[in-house]
Amino acid sequence: MARTLSVHEDVSTQAQPSSLEKGVEILRALAGNAHPVGVAHVSRQTGLPKSTVHRLLGMLCGQRLARRVGTDYTLDQELSELTGALRTRVPGTRRVVLPHLLHLYETTRQTVNLAVGQGLEAGYIERLYGYDRVESPSDGVDRAPLHCTAAGKVLLAFDPGLRRAFFGHGVLERFTRRTITRLSALEQELAVVHRRGVAYSREEFSGGLSCAAAPVFGPDGRICMAVGVAGQAGEARLAEHGLAVWRVALATTTALRTRRGSPT
Repeated sequence: MARTLSVHEDVSTQAQPSSLEKGVEILRALAGNAHPVGVAHVSRQTGLPKSTVHRLLGMLCGQRLARRVGTDYTLDQELSELTGALRTRVPGTRRVVLPHLLHLYETTRQTVNLAVGQGLEAGYIERLYGYDRVESPSDGVDRAPLHCTAAGKVLLAFDPGLRRAFFGHGVLERFTRRTITRLSALEQELAVVHRRGVAYSREEFSGGLSCAAAPVFGPDGRICMAVGVAGQAGEARLAEHGLAVWRVALATTTALRTRRGSPT
């Protein structure tokens, strides 16, 4: 005789989340972290068993929705680009930030960038291009390595979690003869960036291109983005850009901390 399920058993069975629902929860967990995280971390965030998380992460990687970085995981690049800005912004951020970016552009007449951490890269979420801009490998893809860009160095210097993840899994790829390729040298430079509040990249990502960047902090006191200026190489001009970007980052931080809540 066939066994008849009780009402309690039927409801309990229907209440169990499907593999799709579990996968969505895992993607949400990955999207909520600015740097790669391990299976145990995802398990704690989602409440799913480690074995389930590990199995579904393998499936998500196979479908190119997630990717593995060493022993940790992060969103695949396309999903990371879609969620990067949402992950770091609070309501009203864009409306508050854009006037300061425009002021920085008017001051320097060079390309102005706003970057956030996306996986182990810097993702550009706002860009204002100068007329005489120097072409960059990041044009068209809106992302760049952390270790050889000014914005990337700022994110590493002021985000301890991102720095730990990068130093644990990051590879210091050489792009020009000026690129920093030793972790010890990068660590020393990041200490200077943290002390001075401004980072520089002197033809480290692309020949003829230098940039300066400074951190923007959110209402919680943590870095939420980096604002930068990119232009032709030259120490005198770079120093001017460094001062300008520091002032704008400070003004943007103040505006974010004192603003009234409003929709984006």
